[in-house]
Amino acid sequence: MFDELPHWHLKGELILNCNCTVFCPCVVSLGAHPPTEGACHAWIGVSIDEGAYDGTDLSGLNMGLMLDIPGRMGEGNWKVAAYVDERADDAAYEALLAIFSGAAKGTTGLFTMLVSEMIGHERAPVVIEKDGRKRRLMIGRKIQGEIEEIEGADGGPVVIGNTQYWMGPDVVVARGTKSRVRDHGRVWDFGGRSAEIVKIDWSGPS
Repeated sequence: MFDELPHWHLKGELILNCNCTVFCPCVVSLGAHPPTEGACHAWIGVSIDEGAYDGTDLSGLNMGLMLDIPGRMGEGNWKVAAYVDERADDAAYEALLAIFSGAAKGTTGLFTMLVSEMIGHERAPVVIEKDGRKRRLMIGRKIQGEIEEIEGADGGPVVIGNTQYWMGPDVVVARGTKSRVRDHGRVWDFGGRSAEIVKIDWSGPS
């Protein structure tokens, strides 16, 4: 069955900011532990350094997601809005939606089981900036997020390593600084809340 689906891969960096008051418990519990606030509200930004889907080049593009999850991540019922880099042509737009909806299987295939509603998908000016310890996601006035790495004992970032987290095994611990979401009736502020940075190496369909 998987042989009938296009092959794809993405390499780059994922940044995330959520409403947990301490570092996200989903990383080590693999979605089994409830969020610290009962429900999970989050934004995700993905900068693609290298990627392709069935011959369509995705390198250099960005992707944004808004997540509204009513309880434990692993129990599903996610509501998701997707923001595809406005620089993507039609083929790249459809490819990124296939990957981030889970339809392309592989690393993100679990989304087909966890996402109950796609509340929106659109082309947008998805800007991701890397500035030393800081990362920024800007999607017009809808998402204006900034996170910063937590400094460790040796001056480098605090890293939770060798996890089985689906996003990637090594997770840099960070916190939101100036981080706001205003879209689809959601008005969220993640300043001071949990954040993470993950190097990704995803592929599919198997």
